[in-house]
Parts: sequence; C-alpha cells; structure tokens
Amino acid sequence: MKNITLFLVLCIGLYTAAQNPLAIPSTLNGPIINLTMQSDSVQFLPGTITQTLGYNGSYLGPTLILDNGSNVTINVSNNMNDGDTTTTHWHGMHIAPENDGGPHSLILDGDTWSPQFTVMDKASTYWYHPHLHTKTGEQALKGAAGLIIVKDSDEAAINLPRNYGVDDFPMIVQTQQFDMNNQIVVDGMRDSISMVNGTIDPMVDMPAQVVRMRLLNADQERNYNFGLTGNMAFSIIGSDGGLLDASVVQTRVRLAPGERVELLVDLTGMESQTIYLMSYASEIPMGTQGGPTMLMPNGMPMMLMDSPLNGSDYNILQIDVVTATVNAVTSIPSVLVQNGQNTPPLLTDVNTTRVIKFTALENPTPMQAMDGPFFFNDSSFNMNRIDYNIPLNNVEIWELRNLTMVAHPFHIHDVQFFILDDDGQLPPPEKAGRKDVVSVGPQDTLRFITVFNDFSGTTPYMFHCHNLMHEDGGMMGQFVVTDYASLNEEQANFNLLLFPNPSSGILTIQGESKTTEVLDVVVTNISGQVILEAQKMSGIDTTLNFSDFSNGIYFVKISDGMRVQTKKITLQQ
Repeated sequence: MKNITLFLVLCIGLYTAAQNPLAIPSTLNGPIINLTMQSDSVQFLPGTITQTLGYNGSYLGPTLILDNGSNVTINVSNNMNDGDTTTTHWHGMHIAPENDGGPHSLILDGDTWSPQFTVMDKASTYWYHPHLHTKTGEQALKGAAGLIIVKDSDEAAINLPRNYGVDDFPMIVQTQQFDMNNQIVVDGMRDSISMVNGTIDPMVDMPAQVVRMRLLNADQERNYNFGLTGNMAFSIIGSDGGLLDASVVQTRVRLAPGERVELLVDLTGMESQTIYLMSYASEIPMGTQGGPTMLMPNGMPMMLMDSPLNGSDYNILQIDVVTATVNAVTSIPSVLVQNGQNTPPLLTDVNTTRVIKFTALENPTPMQAMDGPFFFNDSSFNMNRIDYNIPLNNVEIWELRNLTMVAHPFHIHDVQFFILDDDGQLPPPEKAGRKDVVSVGPQDTLRFITVFNDFSGTTPYMFHCHNLMHEDGGMMGQFVVTDYASLNEEQANFNLLLFPNPSSGILTIQGESKTTEVLDVVVTNISGQVILEAQKMSGIDTTLNFSDFSNGIYFVKISDGMRVQTKKITLQQ
C-alpha cells in the first residue's frame, strides 16, 4: 500500500514541473460528418505507451460545429478491430430516439451507424461519447469523447468571443489513474493526473482581452470546483443547453460529470501575467466525489486509498496572457437572451409528477455505501424493461430523492429541463438555465420541470447517473415517448411496444389489445420467409428469442384477429 501511494505522489511530482501546450481539437462541420472510433495509443507517461480510444485520432475526437436548423448526417464507424461493440450518444441534444445513440443503437465492430437529423438545439456546448451498457465508463475513460458546439442567430447577435482556439477555448477536463504499466485504470478511485483536452500539465496562451472558456467535466466520477487564482472573477454566460438570460459574476463554479458551462474572463491589461484555472476541491462538500474523504463513525477515513486530489486545491491549466488580437472583444455583455425561450413551462400546465428515488443496498458495507451498487427506485437497469411511457407533449415535474450517502449527477436524454428547487431552495442564477445534468446531494430532494415535445417512437431514451461507475453498475432507467393523439381509436386499443430495437437476441413485447387475450405473432425475414410463429398473451410482457437467427432485418407481425401491427426489427448479436 505504501508503494502504491508513493507511486501516486511521484506521478503528481513528475508532471507538475514541465508544462505542455494545450491541444486544441480539430473541427468538423457540414451536412455530412464522418467519425471513426478507433483503438490507438498515446505516450502519456515515460516508458510503456498507453492503449487508448479516439474518434478520428488517438485520443478524444474533433469538435463538431453545427448550426441550429441545419440538416446533418453523421456516419459513425466502429474500427476498434477488437470485436467490441459501441454506440455514440449526442449528449444534451434534442433528437429522435432512434438517432440518440443510447445503448439500443449498437454499432458492431466494422459497421457504420448513420443518424440523420435537424439540429433543433440552442447555441451551447454539448458533447458526444459511447453509451454501451456496462462499457460506457471504459470506452469514454480511454478517450472516446468529443465536443459539439451549436450556433444560432440569438448567440450570433451578441458581441462574444467566438474565434475557436484563439479567444474561444474548448476544454475537456478529466483526471486519470494509470497502473504500473501506464495503462488507464477503469473504475479507478485513485486518479491523480489531471488533463485538459488530453494534455497533462497544460499551458495555453490567451490574449489580453475578453476570452471564452467552454468547460466540460468529462470525468468518470470527479466533481470540479473551478476558479481562477487570486479569486479572480469571471462571468458565467451559459449552462448545459443554452445561454442564460443574463451573465452571472462568480469566482467559483462547480461541475459534476457531464455538466458544461461557458465562462467569459476579462484579461484586459494583464499581458505577460500568468494565472491558473484551478479546482478548489477543498470547498466541495463531503459526500460529493472529489471533495474530502468521508469519515466512518470511528473517525477513520472511509477510503484509505482515495485519490490525493480529493479535498485538495490543484491547478488545472496554466494561462499565459499575451498580446490582444485584432478586433478583440473587450467588454462582457450583461444581457444575453431575453426572448422568453429560457422560461420554463408554467406550473399550471403540468400533466404528471414522477418521483425517482436514488437507493442503495438495504444494509450496505461502508464500501458499498460509497461505491454502490446504486439504483433508481430499488431497481437495477434492465434493457428489456420500459420504466416510463410518456405521452408526447407532456409537461412533467421529476422529483429526485437521493436516499444515499453520496451525490449523484442525474442526466436525462431527449430534453433540457429547468430546476424548480433544490432541497426547497431556488436554484442560483447560473443553474437557472437549460440543463440536462444536475447533481443531487446526499439526502437531498431536487425537482425539475420539462416538456417531452417533438419526438416519439419505440426506441427508448435513457435517464441515469452520470457517474459512469454507477451508470454501468445499473443506475439507469429508460422511457419511451408515445404520440397518443395521432392514434385512432383502433390503434389506441392495440398499441404495442417492441424493444430493444436493435435487438441482441431477446425481443420484448409490451402492451395489450383491449379486445382479445391472445395475440398471434408471425416473424418473417427480409425475403418474406416465415421463420417463427407463436401465440402470446395480451397484457403480459413477453419475449421472443431471436438468438438462433442470423444478424439482419426481420418483420414482426402481431394480430389480435381484428387489427395487425407490423414492426421492423434489426438483429445485432
């Protein structure tokens, strides 16, 4: 144990002396974007090279630049060449479920997935990463992630820095734990090496003017409490899903895994000075990963081998201030978006309130109380279970009750939401905008409001803890959005869900006919040959076993004697 601790301390000492130029990810835009997820390697540390994953490169991926209202096709190829499957999720973006890239949208090794959609999101910073159940953490931690910047006319009308890599800086912040062979430790709790854009001990030149920082917490579980040296103030202009109504002056901003924030920093008159972007982790409350180590009732640390970064204040990025650019932005706008688009739906419009409890084992050990497993409403994730069927255009309040000892960053796909209250308190101004991730503290209750508009279908959306260890361990659920208004009376009496689609071998039929108890099921292949016939009971969740069939497209026809429903299913084993 002493040897491992000494190794961690040496690692920190080795990589705080020499500074390395901050890598700025390349950009891709246009109506067709090609991404290739690949296995590769990077010389992060002296000695053995580190095996990594990346999109279009050895680690991380290019920044995708998208315009609101534009149509885009993104071809995602799996070239890991190790037989492993992946997915790619467009985190924070409002798109149809079949394009969302959750765990049902499998990309087999050697295959390409090509979602097509219209960009409906507000100008903000989003990101993309794998979302394969039980392997999200492993694949993202090894480097499969990248930023998405959406632009729109509202943002373009404001005098903001937007010269990418010059006064507008993308920053993917992570920490890593390496083993004695310099390999990334998946599910590691002793991460001690900080990175920005895959650069260890990064430094960057920023001009002596107003600059923009787009911060993403891409960590597996660590929270950051960002601030500048000397308690220098900055202005927060945007949260996860868009600009705020007005800029908010702060000296700290805390981000949980998956959260993003956009900052403006006024460096005017500071040429030749050096400042640091830091994480003031000593100010993070106990019970939130990254803060001080929790103590047991006897006063002993809960985790003797926690990261030395926990509860410590440390540098994230060295900033060297250089000469201002031509046409520099020199003032920070106070008013940003005042068109009503950031106003949450009225409480009088609410259709449903859902209560989701964050739970743990009934009698957990101290280790289990900290590390899980954790659940939603006492249930671990099941690919073949739909947790909620939500009517299209429903306005809903989700009440998140954290009954565990640790904080959890909650993320929902499909929609942005607005925080109503956190333990009875209104959210601070910087948290009052559009959000898709929110940290819920231990024993806290948080409520948000959202509307499930535009998209429906049979492919599920996810909601989950964005602590990737917790997510992969089963702290995830799924929902489908159904357009009941478009169904005629017969369809409403005969509306079935078939999932997952694509299927890895087991297909669940959920729903019922209100006119019969027995459903006739016929499965044909793409050539029209009948390969399976069965009778299933209406109103009972039942399954079809496709595991003996070859990968490909099949048609499942279900009849109740009066109506017929046919679904196309893709089998990917």
